[in-house]
Amino acid sequence: MANQELIAALRSADAVQYGEFELSHGGTSSYYVDKYLFETDPDCLELIAEAFAEQLGETKLAGVALGAVPLVAVTSVETGNPYVIARKQKKEYGTANLVEGRLEEGEEVVVLEDIVTTGQSAVDAVEALRDAGAEVNRILVVVDREEGGRENLEDAGVEMEALISASDLLE
Repeated sequence: MANQELIAALRSADAVQYGEFELSHGGTSSYYVDKYLFETDPDCLELIAEAFAEQLGETKLAGVALGAVPLVAVTSVETGNPYVIARKQKKEYGTANLVEGRLEEGEEVVVLEDIVTTGQSAVDAVEALRDAGAEVNRILVVVDREEGGRENLEDAGVEMEALISASDLLE
């Protein structure tokens, strides 16, 4: 069953918009879920952190930069679980890490992500985490746009669980 309280909160934050939108993978859509509107809304963040916490044990968390950083931070506070951040590319100064934070070789990590469309940015984050020594088998997502992301993640050996599907959000 869909998380109706979270759906109502995303709508209340005006995070669900209708029109003609270009998506990051180059496709277009008649709707857009604005992650920055729901990730800067305290009510949405609280509901997301609580929902993620219900699905987590004591596993280390990872957030995909930049979008999932607020989600992983608030979920870390909710659960007490530490987290790392998976960058999209190495910074050209300082440590030049793709993964920021403390990560031990072989440590199990659950990735948190805001929205999955094709899942490519999540797959890239999983690969960066695995290259850094993490064991990654699971990703928790706020919204699954149901456009192939789940299948692409499964192909990468990762089980995806979504708090909300696009079908439920748009119903």
